[in-house]
Amino acid sequence: MTTTAPHDATTHAVTNQAPPLAPYDAADDAALLEGLRREGADWAEPDIRRLGGLAGGVEAQTWADQANRYPPELRTHDRYGNRVDEVEFHPSWHSLMRVAVAEGGAASAWADGRPGAHVARVAVSLVWGHTEAGHGCPVSMTYAAVPALRKQPDLAAVYEPLLVSRVYDPGLRVPATKRGILAGMGMTEKQGGSDVRTNTTAATPTAEPGVYTLRGHKWFTSAPMCDVFLVLAQAPGGLSCFLVPRVLPDGTRNAFRIQRLKDKLGNRSNASSEPEFEDTVAWLVGPEGQGVKTIIEMVNCTRLDCVAGTATLMRKALVEAGHHTRHRAAFGARLIDQPLMRNVLADLAVESEAATVLTLRLAGAADRALRGDGQEQAFRRIATAVGKYWVTKRGPAFTAEALECLGGNGYVEDSGMPRLYREAPLLSIWEGSGNVNALDVLRALGRSPSTAEALMAELAQARGADARLDAATARLRAELSDLDGIEGRARRVVELMALVLQGSLLVRHSPAAVADAFCASRLGGDWGHAFGTLPSSADVTAILDRALP
Repeated sequence: MTTTAPHDATTHAVTNQAPPLAPYDAADDAALLEGLRREGADWAEPDIRRLGGLAGGVEAQTWADQANRYPPELRTHDRYGNRVDEVEFHPSWHSLMRVAVAEGGAASAWADGRPGAHVARVAVSLVWGHTEAGHGCPVSMTYAAVPALRKQPDLAAVYEPLLVSRVYDPGLRVPATKRGILAGMGMTEKQGGSDVRTNTTAATPTAEPGVYTLRGHKWFTSAPMCDVFLVLAQAPGGLSCFLVPRVLPDGTRNAFRIQRLKDKLGNRSNASSEPEFEDTVAWLVGPEGQGVKTIIEMVNCTRLDCVAGTATLMRKALVEAGHHTRHRAAFGARLIDQPLMRNVLADLAVESEAATVLTLRLAGAADRALRGDGQEQAFRRIATAVGKYWVTKRGPAFTAEALECLGGNGYVEDSGMPRLYREAPLLSIWEGSGNVNALDVLRALGRSPSTAEALMAELAQARGADARLDAATARLRAELSDLDGIEGRARRVVELMALVLQGSLLVRHSPAAVADAFCASRLGGDWGHAFGTLPSSADVTAILDRALP
């Protein structure tokens, strides 16, 4: 007996699946655009809106997928046996980098005299980051290298014009012959990590003033294809900062032996490496023994980028979850119309807006601090560390909840959600893990009382607007007045700082529905231990109407 399958079989008909999200507008975010205007970069809005369409486009989203599916590969030698220490990337990586640099995501803000230039740069990150996060690492380091390099004016005169260029010019060549260059960092070593004062890489002076040779091994040096690196090493006068070019001025390769690329949980598109230095030529940046002081401005810059990176991941994950639930039905109704799912999405939306508003406030503080505003300098010093601690801590839980909104579909690589989930923990670790940042807040309070004064002055602007916020601010004052054992409860104190700061910003700048839901849940205690437990008083519809594009 034989049977013939009907040609019109319907077993593979696809129903009740969300269509692709792309193309979409990654700049369609009210909290982002309002913050951009509020922090003095309204002139950048047309470019940010244009970039939003590009970031959410099919082509850019394809670049993001390919850059992660085909990660970088290390090529230590050429076919003849010569040591080359090169890292090869998929063409999509270069496409992402080209746009990021051209749109001002790297260091061009340092050459832009307009107020709000550094805010506009962060807005570029918040929008272009909807593609993927890995290529943001060299972009961020290039930005952060400029203020450190300025500690050595003769070097800055040569390299800064190339760092602030909007031209992406890949390939290892003499930096001065290129149209634009990128900078990396080599700070940590295997025996110390964040405790860079234990570094053992040695710097030996040569006969030429300011020129040294390095010998040692770095443990985490991301983006080894960059043109120049800022490196910490032990000089005769103590821990010092050095500029290490991959290619020397005479065209020869500097000794930058890449031992391996890290096999990381996430951030797969970006190469993180272990370089070994042996008679590596380096130029001193700043005075001997002042390495940490020289790079501290770099840390302020890259920590802000970690906050922005997490805010971007949150926003992207929320957009994905909202899109899926609008198109997926279960138990007779679309997911987004079901009360419990609406609570989850609204709770995520409140968290996302709180992160975005804080990010842009920190960017505004950085912009004004770099222009000489002393009050903003003090606020930036403490608030950036507070934001780095808290916002990046919220990232993993947020992305996990957003992924769950897609159910099993969210657990599949094609959805893009696993990539967001793997990326989130990194931003809490990079530039100092949670403990490092919490202790840095205490250090700022101890060394500069003006930081506490600046923070409390910021909070005072919302005094009387919400009783729950006022009560939380009073609890913070009590915590800060009791210094007994404060190191052991540093996380508790810094978490409270972050929540009252976010609450203050939302009360002043966001719609009442968002601010009330935040204060009721995060400050008033009417919240469970998971997303989706907003109180019944929350105006979920207003929150979602504002949040979802």
